Amino acid sequence: MKNYIYELKLKVRDYECDLQGVVNNSVYQNYLEHARHEFLESAGSNFKLLHEQGLDAMVARVEIDFKTSLSSGDEFLVKLNIDRDGPKLIFHEDIYRISDNKLCAKGKVYTICLVNGRLSKGEVFDELFAQYLV
Repeated sequence: MKNYIYELKLKVRDYECDLQGVVNNSVYQNYLEHARHEFLESAGSNFKLLHEQGLDAMVARVEIDFKTSLSSGDEFLVKLNIDRDGPKLIFHEDIYRISDNKLCAKGKVYTICLVNGRLSKGEVFDELFAQYLV
């Protein structure tokens, strides 16, 4: 994905690496989640505020394609874009190592929103991210 609406710079910590000296596969999902949370903050909201309003955004599905391994000390960018598919908001998230701009992982995270415990049609996403959804 070439057009991104948000990016977050992070750095690999030693304890995120496995015996082979590369970031453990499960850690990439944490990177993607952290970027989504920071993106929501940049859009003027957060999960606590949404929950207090009876709105609970939840992950319904995650796909991650691993391309190039990150290792301890690597700085990287998580870049994202969003689109809608019915009631779902889809986050397209790519992780690039800064030193050589190598694509390390491609993520696709499908989210839904419950309103007072009931599945919504996603109108909450339209309101929160109106400036990004075309």
